[in-house]
Amino acid sequence: MLALTHWPLQARRKITGVLTDIDDTLTTRGAITPDALAALHRLKAAGLPVIAVTGRPAGWSAPFALAWPVDAIVAENGAVALFLAKNCYLRLSDGPEQLSKIYQQPEALRLANQARIGRVARRVLREVAGAALARDSAGRETDLAIDHSEFTRLGAAGIAQALQIMHSEGMQASVSSIHINGWFGSHNKLGGARWIVRELLGRDLAAEMDQWVFVGDSTNDQLMFEAIGNSIGVANVRDFEAQLDHRPRYVTQGARGAGFAEMAAALLAARAG
Repeated sequence: MLALTHWPLQARRKITGVLTDIDDTLTTRGAITPDALAALHRLKAAGLPVIAVTGRPAGWSAPFALAWPVDAIVAENGAVALFLAKNCYLRLSDGPEQLSKIYQQPEALRLANQARIGRVARRVLREVAGAALARDSAGRETDLAIDHSEFTRLGAAGIAQALQIMHSEGMQASVSSIHINGWFGSHNKLGGARWIVRELLGRDLAAEMDQWVFVGDSTNDQLMFEAIGNSIGVANVRDFEAQLDHRPRYVTQGARGAGFAEMAAALLAARAG
């Protein structure tokens, strides 16, 4: 991983969109900091679409999709997207700003998978000592989340056991900086990013990878780090460096929200120069 100062000027000038993780990338100790929020506003003012891609649930993401200057939040590791629009698929507010919510899976399949997810959750809680559901589980529609670092401490052995159970039940699974997520289906963060860029912007992310930057911090960002050449880890990605098969190309000096703001400043400076 190279210091962000090595990010070439010409590469920065080609960027036409920003993809970012949320937890411990945009946020710091669970909240967005003023510098990260100001960075989002500056990116929006510069005309750059910003899409957040997270393992967090749709219910948790909805207020941030309304409040933050982002074009969309892709939640539950690519399963569902939320964005402001005049013609809503689903109205979540009665005010002038209305939120659309769309899914990658049809309703019948989502409902069938919810029952399967419940069975796997009960097995994990029964078999993994100290395991607890993530506190945001009530807002989840398509996946299972086990807390390992947000409010509960689950050691490496427990994380590995939970992952083994999820995989044995036919789930995809990944580990973020705070949760172990499991889901049924082929979607993931990268597929979700491609999907919403096509649905919302009418663009083909696969054909323009060098025009996007991705910012992340942990093992569940590896697909994005591998696929996107302009991949950036905020400084706390070093906590997971030994576990990463695919690392970001560049790393910020600042951690979490400060690192995101550092990336935005470097990107906008290149566009202004």
